[in-house]
Amino acid sequence: MIRAARSTTANIAEGYGRFHHLDNAKFCSNSRGSCWETLDHLITAHDEELISADMLENGRSLVNKAVKLINGYMHYLYKASKNNNSSVKEPPSEYGEQITDNR
Repeated sequence: MIRAARSTTANIAEGYGRFHHLDNAKFCSNSRGSCWETLDHLITAHDEELISADMLENGRSLVNKAVKLINGYMHYLYKASKNNNSSVKEPPSEYGEQITDNR
């Protein structure tokens, strides 16, 4: 369960590092799959009486919220790929350069 949950954010981060909108969207698709995998593990944990019904419902709510956010981001990426020839315009960074997030 921990690996599936961590894979959710790791895939988003990996996709963000790509300089192509459609590559980024593919990693978001993987992330969405990891969300559903996490929910499956929660359901199994509940079936095995390892977690309460409240914990399962809280997890289900969080997964649904995460999937909606990912879907919205993927929609943006697909739309941006049609408008911008699907390349992200970002200046290259030099080795050892301090990276700042000024988006």
